[in-house]
Amino acid sequence: MRILRKKIAIVLFLAYVVFSLYAAYNVFFGKKVISRTHRVVKKGSVGTGRGGSQSFDREEWNPWEEEERAESILLQKRRHAFRSYQEQIAKSRPKRYKVQILGKAAIGLYLWEHILEGPLNPSDSTGQWREGETQSGKINFSFYTGPAVVQGHVPLDTDSMVLVLNGREQQKILYSTQWLQYVHTLVQAHSVSHVAVVLLGSEQCTNDWILPYLKREGGFVDLLFLVYDSPWVNDKDVFQWPLGVATYRNFPVVMPNTQMVSSPRPYLCNFLGTVYKNSSRETLMGILKQHDLEKECVTSAREKWLPQETADTLRQYQMALAQSDLTLCPVGVNTECYRVYEACAYGSVPVVEDVLTQGACEAGRNSPLRLLKDAGAPFIFLKRWDELPAVLEKEKKMTQAEKTERRMKLLEWYGGFRQQMKDKFTEVLEEAFFKMS
Repeated sequence: MRILRKKIAIVLFLAYVVFSLYAAYNVFFGKKVISRTHRVVKKGSVGTGRGGSQSFDREEWNPWEEEERAESILLQKRRHAFRSYQEQIAKSRPKRYKVQILGKAAIGLYLWEHILEGPLNPSDSTGQWREGETQSGKINFSFYTGPAVVQGHVPLDTDSMVLVLNGREQQKILYSTQWLQYVHTLVQAHSVSHVAVVLLGSEQCTNDWILPYLKREGGFVDLLFLVYDSPWVNDKDVFQWPLGVATYRNFPVVMPNTQMVSSPRPYLCNFLGTVYKNSSRETLMGILKQHDLEKECVTSAREKWLPQETADTLRQYQMALAQSDLTLCPVGVNTECYRVYEACAYGSVPVVEDVLTQGACEAGRNSPLRLLKDAGAPFIFLKRWDELPAVLEKEKKMTQAEKTERRMKLLEWYGGFRQQMKDKFTEVLEEAFFKMS
């Protein structure tokens, strides 16, 4: 055992001696190798010392200096070319703008979901705070709505704003005024620079309360999109806007399908609504009864208007629209009513009582329903309800192919009308807010 240990010790000692000798040889006699990573060598130069004798100073000399300079110049050229490419891409990419919409009236949902076709999160209509984003033209729209959307608690992500308001009655006007005053403070604080208002105006077209807020009257509102045939409409700063469907009653976005277009419908016409005493609606119901048309048309009359639908009444109403070739649209306080747009959504041709109602609305060549008539609405217009029996007799003689073709044209027209309103809304904002024309 001792002999083995002694041999191991001797081997280790000899290895140590050999390694030491090899290291000493390399230090004192080995050739110096300059690596590429340490390429700087010293070159002597003659100088004069303090005592007049010559001394040697040492200055750095790099034999790869020209090569490095060439590489540096090439790298700078490549960086410059890449920056130029990025700038060219940025210039060719269309510039986008931001507009924020605050929906403080139910027609805001018609604007957002039916016209701009934007998504809403959460999808539940009872949500306290709902929001969404979409694009149209060169504008990125953001939308906020719901009871929890209150003044001072809405994130401002742009200086361009659209405010959707209700001005139908005094209580609604008071609420809308509070929002306008709030936005005015944002304008004064330079947080908001551009403002447009989409207004569900008075059914009699009496909207004088909003005039002081218009920029042309010394206010801050650049654009006004106004429901009903107002004489203010000039297509410069006041534009007409459609009433749309009753989103406040949860009327949905209807997607047309093959069955809706081509399937036979069991009823000639429908009317489900409030019948006021001594109104044309009362006359309509009398004519249907007199000509024994109640069996061929779905009718349901009530004496009192109800602001909200139940799930059952909404389903019954939608079924009536989907199963009728025609939808009867008598005037209410105004000729334009939700029923007209809701019938279009289901491909049921509106039969419209084409008469002016009392108030200050425009009485021009295409009034009432100026916006729809100018867009070429394929409706049936009647001046009196005693013309209805002849219309229904004509309906009975139509073939299913003719009804299908007419229904398809109505659905295509309504889709095109909404696209037209989307394009116009976007273009007007682009030109007024961002000076694009």
